[in-house]
Amino acid sequence: MRTCNIRFMEADSMKTKQRHTLSKMLVGFGGALRQRRLILDTILLGVVGALSARVFSLMLGAARAVFLVRLAGYQPLGLPNEGGAPHEVIGSHGLWLIPVATTLGGLISGILVYSLAPEAEGHGTDTAVKAFHRAAGFIRARVPPLKMVASAITIGSGGAAGREGPTALISAGIGSIYATLTHRPDEERRLLVLIGMASGLSAIFRSPVGTAFFAIEVLYGGMEFEANALLYTMLGSIVAYTVNGLFVGYQPLFQVPLNLAIPHFSDYFWYAALGMAAGLVATMIPMAFYGIRDMFSLLPIRPHFKPAIGGLAVGLLALALPQVLGASYGWVQEAINGNLSAELLLSLIFAQILAFALTISSGGSGGVFGPSLYVGAMLGGFLAKVFHQPSAPFAIIGMAAVFGGAARVPIATLLMVTEMTGGYHLLVPAALAVMVSYYIEVTLSARLKYKSLYEAQVPSRPDSPAHHSEHLEAAIRLLGMRGLVVPATFSHVDVRELLASGIPVDLPDGKRLVIGILKSGSPYVDMPVQSSFPPDTRDDVQIVAIFRDGHTHLPHGDFKLQVGDRLLVVASPEGHERLAQHLAPLTRSEVIYPE
Repeated sequence: MRTCNIRFMEADSMKTKQRHTLSKMLVGFGGALRQRRLILDTILLGVVGALSARVFSLMLGAARAVFLVRLAGYQPLGLPNEGGAPHEVIGSHGLWLIPVATTLGGLISGILVYSLAPEAEGHGTDTAVKAFHRAAGFIRARVPPLKMVASAITIGSGGAAGREGPTALISAGIGSIYATLTHRPDEERRLLVLIGMASGLSAIFRSPVGTAFFAIEVLYGGMEFEANALLYTMLGSIVAYTVNGLFVGYQPLFQVPLNLAIPHFSDYFWYAALGMAAGLVATMIPMAFYGIRDMFSLLPIRPHFKPAIGGLAVGLLALALPQVLGASYGWVQEAINGNLSAELLLSLIFAQILAFALTISSGGSGGVFGPSLYVGAMLGGFLAKVFHQPSAPFAIIGMAAVFGGAARVPIATLLMVTEMTGGYHLLVPAALAVMVSYYIEVTLSARLKYKSLYEAQVPSRPDSPAHHSEHLEAAIRLLGMRGLVVPATFSHVDVRELLASGIPVDLPDGKRLVIGILKSGSPYVDMPVQSSFPPDTRDDVQIVAIFRDGHTHLPHGDFKLQVGDRLLVVASPEGHERLAQHLAPLTRSEVIYPE
């Protein structure tokens, strides 16, 4: 009889192994199919991202011709590599009609956005970041075309805003729409949003590597990346860059002198000083940007008309300094060439900060990347004259250092600015300045209300609502490692919903899976986990995971419990009753990870 039982057990064991082997084969096959499908998706979004960037550029040029050139009689300086005007042209009536153009553009943009899709206001990258973290990557279908029109009008009429934000939201929105049409799960929708963002930015800035990193770095305020998306964002960026090059060529966006000197050892002191100055400016930019937004929020008028007020203020500022109008990349090129005086460079640092804050913080539609590069170029050009150094390397490195600190995207900005200028042998001094700027900005802004230009950023992956369910599912998988199996009738989603509602999950071995909040009166507060429960009850009470401040912690001897910790516990019915005096149950209004 005993031999018979052993044979049956061996047969069951073999069947179990066969089932596991078959399951692994199916999972591997499904994973390969998914990866191939995503690669095809990425190629498609790369092509579409490049085309959408071209359409937006054409719309922007048309709006500029209508508002600034024809209405205001002003032709801004453009980039030679984009076919822009080589010289600033002021009409016979001077600059006096510029405030009319900027006000009218702000009014039209404000009415369009706030009447149809208020989430399209402001700088679009932040909207895309927020959608990734808090909306499962969902962006309404009306947002991309509306953002395209509103941003073209805002920037084309002279608003001090960049093309990065609108392009990011437009292409990210296309990725979201594509995910909806193809019925993708939330995880893939988020990925497609990042692919779309990287593709559009690559086309508009001719920076395939930098924008691939930007899409995965801009999500987090700390030094963290959405690394699993890099393969796809890189491929999408390269495809978009290649397609866009068929229309505009493959030369960098900005021109740098051919005889740009390689930095010597003594030069690194000056680049470190540039990084320090950039860190101070980078700390100031978010405070000015969101401070002006808070001021506009206090105005007792409908938001539809606030961009017109911001446009009027920018137009009046442009009467003295027309260099702040529009995307202003032509003036960045002038700073690189060393053609601007020290007095003008210093004035434009602060004028541009004020101008783009007035444009975007009032509700206008545009990006903050371009204006931040502008500020960095002016800062670098000014310090080059103060330190008696060549203008080009200082302006280029200043661009990277200011935005890398202000937006907390040091790696992506370093790569983007290098690609946009072709100044590859400046990579090492630029890295020094960017890291100095980033460190200073993070240190100085620690106690400030606004820490980054991108308000929707979260510190790290565990702080993102997009990954909260992943951590709980990881904790649930730990049950299998301990020989405690979740019922086959429940999916992980079912378990998450039950636990978040405070409902215990019955396990096949007679135990229960439950989550509870550690009470303030519990004697186990501030005690290591290994001594949290008496030895005689360890068999019927096991802590699987501890959730605290959006992070998942595994129990170990040095980890001390705190009041408010949410404990994922496996307990027998008797152990569950004993836990009642130490753990408060979750109510239906509570969630495991509060946002």
